[in-house]
Amino acid sequence: MRNIKLIIEYDGTNYRGWQSQKNVSSIQETIQKAIEKITGSKPNLNGSGRTDAGVHAFGQVANFFTESKIPADRFTFALNAVLPKDIVIKASSEAEMDFHARYSAVGKRYSYLMLNSKQPTALYRNLAYHISYCDKLNIDQMRIASKYFVGTHDFSGFMATGSSVKDTIRTIYDIKITQNEDIIKLTYHGNGFLYNMVRIISGTLLYAGIGKIDSNELSDIIDSKDRTKAGLTLPAHGLYLEKVLY
Repeated sequence: MRNIKLIIEYDGTNYRGWQSQKNVSSIQETIQKAIEKITGSKPNLNGSGRTDAGVHAFGQVANFFTESKIPADRFTFALNAVLPKDIVIKASSEAEMDFHARYSAVGKRYSYLMLNSKQPTALYRNLAYHISYCDKLNIDQMRIASKYFVGTHDFSGFMATGSSVKDTIRTIYDIKITQNEDIIKLTYHGNGFLYNMVRIISGTLLYAGIGKIDSNELSDIIDSKDRTKAGLTLPAHGLYLEKVLY
């Protein structure tokens, strides 16, 4: 038995997220079927975490056990030959037998893309959140606001309702906000993220950028643990899992 690690890039537009579900198309199920096609055995594919419907990835990580004799690095080419074009295996390698894509991870990097323009976009319609109601976001205020999220906090006020997670303490090491013409990119590096946490923080920083939230209020908003005081949950299609850290 061998343990194979995959690094996966995908456009999540046409899928109901990572997790396998009955009667819907998922990233996990699609890759599992591809592995079965080339090895003759359907594996249990472990992902580093679930991504929602419409969320994209540059560096999702997964692992599976197999008795196949295919060289580890050749899984990349074999799987890409049978996968749809919106899912690509970027790398495949032999992992230690105790490696688990989710439980071995020590951190993740996510990004969120916004398009700040009066007119919509054809090319980025499924890849960035379009902001047309504000002529020009105040990027400086967004950067000031982002500093309040860096560090270790109870982020229960930035988690979607209904989550069963008990421990809501997370550490954000860094948030970077960059702009290239109309495209604004928010990049988050942390030891872990709650359900919808990046999308809610991004919505809160957006509110700071349009003046709906004063940056000086952020410390109190975080401490309040009150979801209603934070910004909106931005749409899934602007979110990217960039890298999983081990």
